Amino acid sequence: MWTRLTRILKHRWLRDDAAQRAIPPALLEKLAEQVAHSEASHSGEIRIYVEAGLPMNYLWQPASTAHIARERALAMFGKLRVWDTENNNGVLIYLLLAEHRIEIVADRGLNQRVNADTWPRLVTTMSTAFKAGDYASGLTQAVQEVTELLHQHFPLDGDQANPNELPNEPLLG
Repeated sequence: MWTRLTRILKHRWLRDDAAQRAIPPALLEKLAEQVAHSEASHSGEIRIYVEAGLPMNYLWQPASTAHIARERALAMFGKLRVWDTENNNGVLIYLLLAEHRIEIVADRGLNQRVNADTWPRLVTTMSTAFKAGDYASGLTQAVQEVTELLHQHFPLDGDQANPNELPNEPLLG
């Protein structure tokens, strides 16, 4: 009971604009440009979702913080239609500010081609930057590393173009 109550207070304590303060408009624009540039070299899709706190229905669950953050990231992966790309190679970079959690969800087309330690290693790199309050470096590095993986496994051939199946702009929740 106290764990759930503490979790609820932590998530409600953050103001609604916490995500906007962590990721200001200039950084949103820079990340959208980086994603657009990235997607010009491969057929994958990258989405970024930053959430200050979880909705109440997640906060009442008795599960661990890691489990709840992963569950929310998977839900957003579906809601944002990251799974719905032609080559099953979409990637969601999800940040939950209230819990200091980072989740990376890759669709099966890419996930089956990368080593199992790839995503935890990338999360560790991002965590280091975020702990220092440097969301710009952490997110920029993450997009760069995901780009390298997508370019390696899903490059565009010659004058082939990526139809940009998903918006490039990061979302704040």
